[in-house]
Amino acid sequence: MSKKNTRLNKYISTSGYTSRRKADDLIFSGRVKVNGKAEKNPAYRVDLDRDEVVVEGNLISSKEKLVYIILNKPENIISSAEDQFDRKTVVDLVDVEERIYPVGRLDYDSKGLIILTNDGDLTYKLTHPKHEIFKKYYVKVNKYITDKEIGALLKGVVVDGYKTNKSQIDIINRKNRQSDLYVSIDEGRNRQIRKMFETLDTEVLILKRVSIGNLPLGNLKEGNWRYLTKKEVDYLKSL
Repeated sequence: MSKKNTRLNKYISTSGYTSRRKADDLIFSGRVKVNGKAEKNPAYRVDLDRDEVVVEGNLISSKEKLVYIILNKPENIISSAEDQFDRKTVVDLVDVEERIYPVGRLDYDSKGLIILTNDGDLTYKLTHPKHEIFKKYYVKVNKYITDKEIGALLKGVVVDGYKTNKSQIDIINRKNRQSDLYVSIDEGRNRQIRKMFETLDTEVLILKRVSIGNLPLGNLKEGNWRYLTKKEVDYLKSL
């Protein structure tokens, strides 16, 4: 197959507009036009030199430089490209020319490691449940967590009608009125860790993501960002 053409859904995802899975939805719903005509086949071969692709009224190109960024997100920042209430987002904290998006989400009141990129394929890999990539969090809660309660979390607890996957927990310290833990999960449901502890009548006081797989937040200061190294990008693509 010629390198000068590629599948329509891949063309959209490599432009950074969205993931390949969401590109399929846009194509099926008729919101993608090739040379002025709606194209509903994700496998349509786009001629890279001749075809014009418009998604939801936006002319796109797959030739945009791919960028990969790690950010230490502060609390009270939205993990999205934009916000309907005009609250500050993670994208507002990063000064680059490319149109980038956060990979997955961190709660508004959580902080720590978040990746931003315009690589739709990597976004899909890191966020799709089938890849089961562990993400590690520092968690401070408002009471002494017993061994029995830790055992329950390790096995999985019922949250919003489903049982969570097994988690990994490392105790940092336990006191009468608080406990500090590292919690690793391979899921990313809405406010999952907070809800897991709620099943134990326990409130999460601090929640900070410290690593994705073996990629650590390191000593990056809160609110700061940097480009990922080639080695780090290659590692994430290998997961």
